Parts: sequence; C-alpha cells; structure tokens
Amino acid sequence: MVTLLLDSTRLEVALSGTERALSFHRGNVLIERSQIAKVQLTDDGWTWLRGVASPGTHLRGVIAMGTWKSSSGSDFVIVRRRRPGVVIDLTGHDQFERIILSTRHGLALVQSLRLEDAPAEAADVVTIAAETGAIPLS
Repeated sequence: MVTLLLDSTRLEVALSGTERALSFHRGNVLIERSQIAKVQLTDDGWTWLRGVASPGTHLRGVIAMGTWKSSSGSDFVIVRRRRPGVVIDLTGHDQFERIILSTRHGLALVQSLRLEDAPAEAADVVTIAAETGAIPLS
C-alpha cells in the first residue's frame, strides 16, 4: 500500500520498490497542494480506470499500476483488488489528470487536506489526522 506524505505545499505519493517496478515509474509522485482540485473516496478504484496501461501492469481484478492513458489525459494508478481508495482530480499538473490509489487512509487524507495549519515537514497523512483529532484512533 502506498504511503501518502503531506506538508504545507505538496502531497507526495511514496512508492515502494515493488510499486515502482510494477508501475514503471522511477520516483515518487509529487503533487502541489494548489493542483488538487478534488478528492473523492471510493469503495472500488477499478470503476475509475479509463484508457489503457501505458506503461504499467494490469492483471484484471488483482492489480493495476502505472500510467493509464486515454483521450481525456493520463492518470496515475495504484489499485489493488477490490479495496477502498481515493481519486484525486488535478489541475495544472504536468503529467497527470488524476491519481487513483487503493488506500485505507483515504478519509485521513481528505481530513488532512482540509487543515489550514499543515506541518512544515512532510508527515504521513494518518499521523497528521490523528494528531489533530480528525480521525478516531481505533
């Protein structure tokens, strides 16, 4: 599962070595907070896929990782099985129109993005939300 790091200026999707290899993406995905137009929670990231993996890995119903290209633009996708996740719509990003991720921390991401006083240094979105009392710890 990807790690989401957030600071006052950007969101970073930190990829593991396996995720980098399967997505054919060399580094982490960096998104300026000002480029985030909308964040939506989803029960199934597969319903949000559009286009074809180019480059990427796609095993139907198991994993979808990489860049998905369509007539609407390019999306960065890390989707595993039928797990909940987030869809992040972007404006002005040089590579992607959307980011689609399987993560159980989608609610923490949404709540962390709403905070006015974001941390100066990158921190995991779960830690940010927990420290502010935005999500219950259980």
